[in-house]
Amino acid sequence: MAIATGTDLNPLTSELNERLTAGPVSAADVMALALYHPLHGYYRRGAGPWGFEGKDYYTALDLGPLLGQTLALRLEQAWQHLERPAQFTVLEAGAGRGWLGRDILNAATPPFATALHYTHRDDNPAARKAAEEALAPFLATGRARFMHEAESIEPFIGAVLSNELFDALPAQPWRWDGTRWVREVLTQNGPQWHPHHEPISTTWFESQGDGIETGDGSVWCEALPLVASTLAKALQAGLFITIDYGDQASNLLAKGADLRRFKSHTVDGKWWDELGECDLTADVDFTRLIGILEATGLRQVAHESLSHWIRAHAPLGQWEAEWRELATQARIKRMENLLQLTMPGMMGERFRVLEGWRE
Repeated sequence: MAIATGTDLNPLTSELNERLTAGPVSAADVMALALYHPLHGYYRRGAGPWGFEGKDYYTALDLGPLLGQTLALRLEQAWQHLERPAQFTVLEAGAGRGWLGRDILNAATPPFATALHYTHRDDNPAARKAAEEALAPFLATGRARFMHEAESIEPFIGAVLSNELFDALPAQPWRWDGTRWVREVLTQNGPQWHPHHEPISTTWFESQGDGIETGDGSVWCEALPLVASTLAKALQAGLFITIDYGDQASNLLAKGADLRRFKSHTVDGKWWDELGECDLTADVDFTRLIGILEATGLRQVAHESLSHWIRAHAPLGQWEAEWRELATQARIKRMENLLQLTMPGMMGERFRVLEGWRE
């Protein structure tokens, strides 16, 4: 029987059901198909998923410009630490609609603004269309440009930036069933946990837990080393910064991290359902990511909650004074934006910020 579901005309459902006739398909392969199929993948559609009404999820950028404004100040600090190079390039990987680049460029002030150049790297067609509009003034002056993901990255001085990039890489859930490691797969009878020999991932899990117990498990992202090291190695000097879901490896193991599906602002674990019509994400293993980045020569690599990072780097007193001059509704929107980024239980506590540095 066919198990993958979706609309009757969904080509990904048909393709996956055909593959299932030959045997189980790993959750990671299903996620790759659902998100990145060149014609029908979720991130290759003509319409973007970001926003509120009628969309699947929102990001910190939908809440207001404060994340970009804080990043602009943090990047200016890095520029000053590098003794103010004439050109400071910010490469944003998985740049989406270009809203973060727009907010950074709008917030930057001279003389840093003169040195700041922004590169948008994302092959999502909906993202590219939205970014062309958001970045239009800066594209016209040469302060922003586009880059395809297949293009090689020339070494540069500045910063590598990403917001919700690594949680969208295909990932494989694993569990310890008490006697062996099993991985989640899709079969013609539905999702199941099957034994599988994979020494690289399971050795990593065992090295991170203080005694593995039945039910412990996490997700393994095969592409993480290639994607992270490619970006980091291009950075000759400057700041590496990523904002994403995730935690340290031991915490992910203890909670049994799994794949999540986002559809119309609801979240569940049905990663096999409505392929190409829903977003799929996985927690980022920040312990593993730190090791990968340190192997490229980055130093001072560490992560903290987004809320703590905002409070450490945002000019809260200056904002408070400036917002007094705003109209009531505009002032309320700014306060709501700040509360989402800093208050317990809000977005600022669900995301983490990782920074690394190269002299």
